[in-house]
Amino acid sequence: MSLREEIKARIEAEGPLRLHDYMEMCNTAYYASRDPLGRAGDFTTAPEISQMFGEMVGAALADLFLRAGAPADAAYAELGPGRGTLATDALKLLRGVGFKGGVNFVETSPALRREQEKRHPTAVWLETIDNLPERPLMIVANEFFDALPVAQWVGDEERMVALGGDELMLTPDGEVTREESEVSVELMGKLAAHLAQYGGVLLVIDYGYGEGEQGDTLQAVKRHEKVEPLAHPGTSDLTAHVDFAALRTAATEAGARVTPVMTQGTWLETLGLGPRAMSLAGANPAEADNIAAARRRLSSPEGMGTLFKVMAVHHRGWPAPAGLGA
Repeated sequence: MSLREEIKARIEAEGPLRLHDYMEMCNTAYYASRDPLGRAGDFTTAPEISQMFGEMVGAALADLFLRAGAPADAAYAELGPGRGTLATDALKLLRGVGFKGGVNFVETSPALRREQEKRHPTAVWLETIDNLPERPLMIVANEFFDALPVAQWVGDEERMVALGGDELMLTPDGEVTREESEVSVELMGKLAAHLAQYGGVLLVIDYGYGEGEQGDTLQAVKRHEKVEPLAHPGTSDLTAHVDFAALRTAATEAGARVTPVMTQGTWLETLGLGPRAMSLAGANPAEADNIAAARRRLSSPEGMGTLFKVMAVHHRGWPAPAGLGA
């Protein structure tokens, strides 16, 4: 039975399905069955665009590690690490300043775990954040929270996935007045509590809004094109914009410190994306145009620079990452 037929059967048996539950079913099936990244997949993330992205993340973490006193028991962790590309580039810089800690990946996709293992054969794979080691952690969550389920409301009525004849439909119609991810808030609370107890930092890099804006941001992508969210259950990537204000509140309530939210472009350029691009182009003249294009895509307002945001959550005894302030 296809996922579409499974969803229809569930609605027929139980009634309309929460949008939250629909999204959870779809993305669980989607990530369990494929490597969605790159030209042959459905979307491309920043680490796959250029090594410069992972290098900037690694530079920020390396600097932070040293300013925190180079704790010998610190470890690296990544939530939803894709193919492990970001970790490869970031860990080069971390290892270069003496970091010797282990690597932990929170990943449920068998297909992506196989890709990660090629690059990081000694990593430890975890099913949930509940299994993170009880030690100071440098955690990266790049395009992780956007794939977590959301619920929506039209006025005071929660939006549901129902059947209209033989087709899936969202009800009620009307302007979405509230969208929230209870799962994201719960996970952030757990992560922040871990950092508050054991030390470390969490870098959240994702597309979203920083001041609690509201509205319908649910979208689906298939083969690098936007499609209708109900059109391809389980075979398209469902995401929604991250509510950084809600994450900030959850982290603060759990006892961690939180930095201001910064646009990705401003943060990367502050860390030295421009000089790194020039250095790479000087060493690889034939790739100069591609390197410049990658920089624009990562940092310009027309690319990922403005829509994508960066925020750090950290232990009160640890400094904030460079470029993000206190």
